[in-house]
Amino acid sequence: MKARDLAELALRNLREALLRNALTTLGVAVGVASLVAMLSLGVGLQNLASQRLTRSGLFDAVFVTARSFGDRGGLSREGSSRDNSDSRQNPEPQELKLLDEDTRQAFARLPNVTEVYPQIRFVADARYGETKRQTMVLALPDSSRRSGAFDAMKGTFFSSSAAQEAILQMDFAKELNPQPESLIGKELTLRYMERSTSASDAELMNALTGSDNSGAISVLPRIKKFRIIGITDSDPSAGLGGFGGARVFLPLQVAEGLHVAQPGDFRTMLASESGKPSYMALTVRTKSPNDVPKVEDAIKKMGYSAFSLMDAARSLRLVFAVFDLFLGLFGSLALTVASLGIINTLVMAILERRREIGILKALGASDKDVKSLFFAEAAAMGFFGGILGVTFGWLIGQALTLGASLYLRSRDLPGVSVSHVPWWLGLSAVAFAVVVSLAAGLYPAARAAKLNPVEALRYE
Repeated sequence: MKARDLAELALRNLREALLRNALTTLGVAVGVASLVAMLSLGVGLQNLASQRLTRSGLFDAVFVTARSFGDRGGLSREGSSRDNSDSRQNPEPQELKLLDEDTRQAFARLPNVTEVYPQIRFVADARYGETKRQTMVLALPDSSRRSGAFDAMKGTFFSSSAAQEAILQMDFAKELNPQPESLIGKELTLRYMERSTSASDAELMNALTGSDNSGAISVLPRIKKFRIIGITDSDPSAGLGGFGGARVFLPLQVAEGLHVAQPGDFRTMLASESGKPSYMALTVRTKSPNDVPKVEDAIKKMGYSAFSLMDAARSLRLVFAVFDLFLGLFGSLALTVASLGIINTLVMAILERRREIGILKALGASDKDVKSLFFAEAAAMGFFGGILGVTFGWLIGQALTLGASLYLRSRDLPGVSVSHVPWWLGLSAVAFAVVVSLAAGLYPAARAAKLNPVEALRYE
């Protein structure tokens, strides 16, 4: 029997019992819809988590720190205990690898690196009116405006990288004023310690120590005023290399110009004859998370300690894979129930069409042709049910997204998309529905093929 004749005959048979076959197809559609809705929810949540974490700067960044005095260049932290034992047996002076401006430029020239910025954080006394608080200050690069931490902030982001402006964390703003939004546009005074290298300081150190101290560092108190332009509920420092805790945020270029005294300055003075300022840590941003391993390896080969959060990302993907597996299993239960409906429909069709099957066999149709006919009918119900199911599943996902967005907006939070149906999910769902339908048609097709044509022709 030709494929075209088989398809026409199968569709004609489905139209004869239209209501029953339509209900069976609808059962398949409901099963596919539940499967697609659950899997699209898993895919949507995974995309949401990946986008948020990527925008936060956690997974496309390498965090670099200078080697400690006990580290040996070119080795990772895991080998520190072995290095210490080797150093006790063969004591050799180790050069400290500093993170200075030259190092920063060297990192910026690495392939697939988009920006390199220092982690400038320091303790300062913040004063607003008569209220005074000690707080942690963090410098933010201009790229942090895309991190998502400022999506729901009150006010605006920094107008420029050189603006004398500040953004406050909401809890800290409430400490300064019970009505935090009234702080926007007002001035905040910061008192901090400035690092200063001067000729007079060097001469004093030379006189006291009797040696050349051209890199002497003096620390002086300074006061600077900033205009408050924004207040954010989130903690931007948790995703920008600051690892949380900061409550006042300044533009990076402005913070660099403050020359704030940091612990790295004293380490530099001890380790370097020139006393050239260095950074405590650098954050190296890459074009995509896929570029992180190569950049991290290149930095380690240069003799610096580097780490990233890609291991956590792999663990996160594993969690979502298990999550998708369980969602798929639960969604498949409805499709399994629908397959029972296909079996019932085709078995009833055998009883109603015994005479027709006998005529086909009398005209020369083989058992294979009869099986193919019933398989074609089952595949048709699975195909049309799969298409309807994918459509219903997509509509359910859109309803979930709409409901979630309305709920979040009622809480003054930005809306999100919690469901996503990629093309591969839609095609896989339709294919899976056809396969399940063919499996459900195995028994009815085999039963129809075994009918004796003589007995079938006598049947009324």
